Amino acid sequence: MRIVVTNCNTTQEMTEEIVRGARAAAGPGTTVTGLTPAWGPESVEGWLDSYLSAAAVIDTLRTYDGAYDAVVMAGFGEHGREGVRELVDVPVVDITEAAAHLACLLGRRYGVVTTLERSRGQIEDSLHAAGVAQNCAVVVGTGLGVLDLGDTQRTEEAFVAAAVQARDAGAEVLVLGCAGMTGLQRLVGDKLGLPVVDGVAAAVKLAESLVNLGLTTSRAGSYAKPLPKRRTWRPGAKPGPGAGPGPGSPGPGV
Repeated sequence: MRIVVTNCNTTQEMTEEIVRGARAAAGPGTTVTGLTPAWGPESVEGWLDSYLSAAAVIDTLRTYDGAYDAVVMAGFGEHGREGVRELVDVPVVDITEAAAHLACLLGRRYGVVTTLERSRGQIEDSLHAAGVAQNCAVVVGTGLGVLDLGDTQRTEEAFVAAAVQARDAGAEVLVLGCAGMTGLQRLVGDKLGLPVVDGVAAAVKLAESLVNLGLTTSRAGSYAKPLPKRRTWRPGAKPGPGAGPGPGSPGPGV
């Protein structure tokens, strides 16, 4: 089985960290390839970044010429998943909804611990669209930017402090609210005594399950293939499969 994991930003080091977490979760016989958009924001923090990132991720997948059986979208609360589901003919699993769905199996209410407070609105909207917002007790920011997560000690301290707030607000399960937080689940779970769901790992396991069950996106209604029409993409790059004429170029793999 071949899974493509798309980073939502252009920071290659973060793609590599996400891929390490995805490969650790993947079962025997599953290969994981990471894709980094060739353009877009270096980190996604806010509505503008998110919409720009969505276009870049779609462009990257549109022009990627490798074979794959499923797509994991590794941007927590970011836009684009619905467009990608129209675009590709394999299961598409977003880490936001994957983590929330698994969290709902582990407790009555879950809390999301994320980066900056400004991301709360996007995450809440994403959870609502996925149909799991009613089980979310709270979304708590750590005050750290996405690119600050490389400071391990600072990240751990900030995450534990925010996780305590989430627990005190009624969360029975915690969700890592950024793909760059992959790897924190064991540390925080041990300290707080709560299950902690990593969205990257959750998405990989759900993607494997869908492929093994022979299931993919329904084409009845909402996720029907895009209407045939002229679409103008980035100037000067090659056309890719699936979304009408237009240029583009794949991001580098990992």
